[in-house]
Amino acid sequence: MIAKLPFGKTGHASTRALFGGAAITEGLTQQKADRLLDLLLEQGVNHIDTAPLYGNGNSEARIGTWMKSLRDRFFLVTKNRERTYREAWLSIRTSLNRLQVDYLDMIQLHNLTDPKEWELALGPEGALSACVKAREKGLVRFIGVTGHGLLAPVMLRKSLERFPFDAVLLPWNYLLSRDTTYAAGFFRLTALCAERQVAVQTIKSIACRPWEGRTRTATTWYEPLTSSEDVQRAVSWVLGHEGIFLNTASDASILPLILEAAGQPGFRPSDGEMEAMAAARDMLPIFSGGAMIL
Repeated sequence: MIAKLPFGKTGHASTRALFGGAAITEGLTQQKADRLLDLLLEQGVNHIDTAPLYGNGNSEARIGTWMKSLRDRFFLVTKNRERTYREAWLSIRTSLNRLQVDYLDMIQLHNLTDPKEWELALGPEGALSACVKAREKGLVRFIGVTGHGLLAPVMLRKSLERFPFDAVLLPWNYLLSRDTTYAAGFFRLTALCAERQVAVQTIKSIACRPWEGRTRTATTWYEPLTSSEDVQRAVSWVLGHEGIFLNTASDASILPLILEAAGQPGFRPSDGEMEAMAAARDMLPIFSGGAMIL
């Protein structure tokens, strides 16, 4: 069974592996989505993270239909990619309708790493104001912020200095830890989060390399690790960092491997083991600079 930890100061004990709703893609039938989501019940996963962008709304819609009688078993999270108050408010209402729920456990400002977008979203007429209004009306319980790309640690720390977000989400894997600038920013951010009881969610745990020049064989935008041994090492390395959560990857076929790995007894592979895997699989960084918009 996958271990649980307090999800920041929300009062919820979430499984350390959080289901990433990006695995439910556009065109996936409800029947196939149901079979995928049933894995969460089998593995005891109690936290779902989706977004309107995933499957062009399909992820929210499929999750909503599946979890009608299961709402109280999950900490339900979606995101908001809009930057203005009006657009964000409409997006929140649309997400509630697709998910067929009266409230969300958390709404997250999606990929807030571009400085101009950051100023707009956190300004007086920005998306954050819509999230706060939703919280005041009981439509949302908590508010988080996410970031992609190499600017994520810095911009998320800056976000926490502007507003008391309840959670952050950003990339973390072994190759990123070898980027000294990124790693330093990551650990400064996680130290601040620990001090303030802000939940830390990580993504891209099983990233292997960019797809450039290679045939795509998965729905992830990067080429993922696919063998059970490699996935076990990558997942165990991330979860070997105390107090952080791991979001599952956006490929349905790899989900069982990640959940199985997350449920194994806790251990953290050595840097030597990770280096050997990186060399054997010709692993390469998936971010080359700046923020990646997803």
